[in-house]
Amino acid sequence: MRSKVVTIDRHIIDQERRHPGASGRFSALLYDIALAAKIISREVNMAGLIDVLGATGDTNVQGERVQKLDAFAQEVIVKAMDHAGHLCCMVSEESGDIIPIPKRFELGNYVLLFDPLDGSSNINVNVSIGTIFSIHHRASPRGVPGALADCLQAGYRQLAAGYVIYGSSTMLVYTTGVEGGVHGFTLDPSIGEFLLSHPRIRIPDPPARIYSVNEAYYARWSRGQQRLVDHFRGVNGEGGGGYKSRYIGSMVSDVHRTLLQGGLFMYPRDTKSPGGKLRMLYEAAPLGLVCAAAGGRASDGSRDVLDIVPEGLHDRTPLYLGSAGLVDLAERYLRRKRAGGFES
Repeated sequence: MRSKVVTIDRHIIDQERRHPGASGRFSALLYDIALAAKIISREVNMAGLIDVLGATGDTNVQGERVQKLDAFAQEVIVKAMDHAGHLCCMVSEESGDIIPIPKRFELGNYVLLFDPLDGSSNINVNVSIGTIFSIHHRASPRGVPGALADCLQAGYRQLAAGYVIYGSSTMLVYTTGVEGGVHGFTLDPSIGEFLLSHPRIRIPDPPARIYSVNEAYYARWSRGQQRLVDHFRGVNGEGGGGYKSRYIGSMVSDVHRTLLQGGLFMYPRDTKSPGGKLRMLYEAAPLGLVCAAAGGRASDGSRDVLDIVPEGLHDRTPLYLGSAGLVDLAERYLRRKRAGGFES
């Protein structure tokens, strides 16, 4: 047993005390996210026993089949967050446009951006999946409904970001930026509380020699990306070697491992997706902030992800995330122009 038990509520209150004059609205917003995570966790853990598996028959704005659990998680988060007066609007990976706050509810000063259930297609084979969230302070005047400008802010302007991973245990990991650090909470189902289990998470230094990427797409990569992976594998005259390949295919799971063990997670651009595949607002920026606050880096291959100002709600990007030295190494390889294939 720990010498003291710290619930997520207690932790948030302790953090709030460091900011004299705080209204408590931001803390309450984090409580509501934790509540939504508990409800989603309960449903995910019942998958296979109740009718939550499979597709709904609909297609989302990304052109992807909507899973029943996607729709459930979306509804849970929206209903948990829309009435408390903390938000001026929400945006989801599953929605084509801004999700307004109903007129009967008070408008707040924060914006919530989220991926309700990342990797949900893996639930049928019992692979860990997750929820990703990001919080911004509104950019528009107070008292009016949220607007596009509130959502399209650079990642470094995030007030908080994090994810929930639904696996052998349910964990909520969040940060309020570099000064606040990254903290992980594990859900104790016997009492229904998230308990602090991973305080002040830091990416190990030196990191584990692990790289994570879907190598089935090797032939579609730029020459620089191919040579980077050749370096990790120690083949084709690239030197290096000694790295292990670990790829789950559920982004939250791969990033969670990278955060705790170190290494490099990659989702590069390729000939089929020259602009990248991951969503800037719902995946790259929030996970990038978590990684940076843990001492790592997140890049699109040439610049820091947190510096990019998105132009649309569903902008996509390549992503290199993990130990800072390995992200730097990836950028060096991608800067080299070689004949054959498209240039990085």
